[in-house]
Amino acid sequence: MRTTPISAQPVDRTGRWLASLTHWVLAHKRLVAVGWLALTLVGFYGAAKVTDALNENFTMPDSASTITNERIVSRFDSGGATPPLVAVVTLPSGTTASAPAVRADLRTLEQDLARAVPGARIASFGSTSEPAYVSDDGRTTFAIVHPPSTVVEDAGPSGNEISDATLARAEQAAAGARVGGAEVRLTGAALLAREAPGESGGPSFLNETLIAGVGALIVLVFVFASALALVPLLMAVVAIPVTLLAVWGLTALTEVNLVVVFLVSLIGLGVAIDYALLIVMRWREERERGRSNEEAIVHAAGTAGRAVLFSGTTVAIGLLSALVLPVPFLRSMGYGGLLIPLASVAVALTLLPVVLATVGPVADARRLRRTDRAERHWAAWARLVIRHRVAAALGGTAVLVALCIVAQGMLLGSPEARSLGGTGDPKAALEQLDRSGIGAAPLAPIEVLTPAARADDTAARLAAVDGVRAASAPRGAWRADGDAVVEVLPRSDTNSQAGRDAVDAVRDAAAALPATTVGGGTAETIDFVDGVYGSFPLMLVLISVVTFVLLARAFRSIVLPAKAIAMNLLSVFATWGVMTLVWQHGVGTELLFGVGPSGAVLSWAPVIVFAFIYGLSMDYEVFILARMREEYDRTGSTDEAVVRGMAGTGRLVTSAALIVFLAFASMATAGDADLQVLATGLAAGVLIDALIVRSLLVPATVSWLGRWNWWMPERGRRLLRLPAVIPAAESVNTSSARAPGGRH
Repeated sequence: MRTTPISAQPVDRTGRWLASLTHWVLAHKRLVAVGWLALTLVGFYGAAKVTDALNENFTMPDSASTITNERIVSRFDSGGATPPLVAVVTLPSGTTASAPAVRADLRTLEQDLARAVPGARIASFGSTSEPAYVSDDGRTTFAIVHPPSTVVEDAGPSGNEISDATLARAEQAAAGARVGGAEVRLTGAALLAREAPGESGGPSFLNETLIAGVGALIVLVFVFASALALVPLLMAVVAIPVTLLAVWGLTALTEVNLVVVFLVSLIGLGVAIDYALLIVMRWREERERGRSNEEAIVHAAGTAGRAVLFSGTTVAIGLLSALVLPVPFLRSMGYGGLLIPLASVAVALTLLPVVLATVGPVADARRLRRTDRAERHWAAWARLVIRHRVAAALGGTAVLVALCIVAQGMLLGSPEARSLGGTGDPKAALEQLDRSGIGAAPLAPIEVLTPAARADDTAARLAAVDGVRAASAPRGAWRADGDAVVEVLPRSDTNSQAGRDAVDAVRDAAAALPATTVGGGTAETIDFVDGVYGSFPLMLVLISVVTFVLLARAFRSIVLPAKAIAMNLLSVFATWGVMTLVWQHGVGTELLFGVGPSGAVLSWAPVIVFAFIYGLSMDYEVFILARMREEYDRTGSTDEAVVRGMAGTGRLVTSAALIVFLAFASMATAGDADLQVLATGLAAGVLIDALIVRSLLVPATVSWLGRWNWWMPERGRRLLRLPAVIPAAESVNTSSARAPGGRH
């Protein structure tokens, strides 16, 4: 194997540029400080305005189901992707729905519900005489209510929800009704979700950011043991409002989703602190070596600042990769996510040197305790990992692979009805449906749009489809402008795997019928998953190629980037495994969130987790490997580079990961179930990456690969336009190269 000689002091254009930038910043401290102060003040104004300019549209346009749902809403002013309300009755023993008195009561119930929800599309056995609305024993029956679009609001990633005022009127109408002498209970996805533990009337990004900020300050005080702990937090206070100001400007050019505000605030808090933390710790280290304050700032900017620049670029690319996805709200997260690391890098490379030059020495003058003990602990840990590198590498990999296998069984979609709600009437009504054999399908029916003249025939054909319990073609408000809506009720909850199979079967059958298309919330979810995750390989290739090129140039190696990408992918897919265990299978869900398993993982959460965790994990990878590369250039020994690199960055990476973890954990306090799913993935991803990948796999594999880590073919060096290097005392050539099992 032929390698390029290693340089102890490589000619680095990026380092020289950063040193020049830092000298300029230090020469114009007042200008830089005033500029950032002005941007921050304007940013706070923009942060107050940005939420009013955001949208809550989570649909995928142009999909077959979305188009069908839009047509249903335009013709009938109801239904589509919005789950209906369902009024459930279990009749006394010996009474069935076919009794004339019961049918009359059902028609009266429909009238009461129509008065409570004007313009609603309603059907029951009373008005249709169709068995779709009655259990096999005839004792349990229901009326389905599709509220008009005027009372439906887009209330979050779960989809459209019915307004509280409408729910209250409908509940009052149901509570005052009697059918066959039995009470009527109202249920529906909106009512069940409202009863779910932890729902608190909507999230507030300011509260969650403040909670995360307090947690970050506690960690920083532990790390620095001095007033210097406030400096990284100050950088976040600047970076977050400036980024939100940019997001506000972005809303004038394209649609931006509400979730972007949470991600900017919480990711921005973590990333801005991480970047400042890296530079401040290196600045402190250089001052302890005897450099003057200005020399320490310039050297920290040229070394740690270089890692920050490459990290920020890599994180931005990870988030920008969401632009290839065919969903506007996911693309808006890509735009918003791009701004987070860029603003944080700009603050770290310009404002931070000014703060260190003016108040840094004073802030660090009095320390509560010595902080060098952590470096000795991390050096000892690195030596332990090196001694047992094979076992460490195989053990860490085994854990990640096991979680990746779990992720293969991930079911993407909305929660099953049985996972929602507490112990009130909505839950009791759902249990009545389950006990009767009707099941939860009426809460998320398949809505089929078909010509009115063929409605009865369409219902008869779809009722015979495998997995379908019944289909109904009501008249009246269910037919308009030559079209009709046929309600198809599978035997299983449409949000379950069996229910989705039934949706697919209904679509296949509908494709053979003239001018007949399938809508409903589950069909829209299926199209969303197919569209987004069908584009996922392209996103994966794009992010891998670009990050490989960037890291190959940063590390002057083709082995380290390839290994970094492989580890990051393992880390992300293992995180998906944790999300599957928690939310689909219920491992720890009750303990952490006070709710049961949803039976599925929120459809859009894994791809967002991928973009952010890939970027953040690459962030930490650059922090560690940049230091190892630096130490290897200095010593020529791979194992020594691992020990010194871990000693210098171990505390940094674990502290940074803990801060980001607290930021994500605070997102789970928002009381919004969708954000809790997202927070679970993000927080778990950070812990997996910091504890298993960075603390175990990185030192083990770098030591295991030896000098293969630093291999860069001459052709690769020319293609990447890497600068010339000066041979170190111990250069690598064919005679000294060895197999990956070596220790040097």
